[in-house]
Amino acid sequence: MGVEGFCAETVNIWRTVGYFLLVFKIVIPIILIILGMIDLGKAVISSDDKAISKSVKSLAMRLIAAVVIFFIPTIVSFVIQLVDTSVDDQNEVCARCISSPNGETCDHAYDNFIDETED
Repeated sequence: MGVEGFCAETVNIWRTVGYFLLVFKIVIPIILIILGMIDLGKAVISSDDKAISKSVKSLAMRLIAAVVIFFIPTIVSFVIQLVDTSVDDQNEVCARCISSPNGETCDHAYDNFIDETED
């Protein structure tokens, strides 16, 4: 018998949230870096020293924001693991489906749920 409960029944929702977070943590930092590079390119072309220093500072802030956004899901997961000392199978399914939507735990929970509903 597999994992039962709310997370196993709503595994598709958790998997969708996981895919959204995966895209979020990759696409947003790339967009921030590209926009910073465009601003810096415009400043370099204009040959204005003030604009160049302002664009370099803006690019540095965007790089920091990109790194922070990339690591937010990892940091949140780590903090939750520190706080939640009683991790059971149910919580594990929710956490695994969000952190790695193609992960083994998420796939097994989904397969077990489908098997149980077909019976």
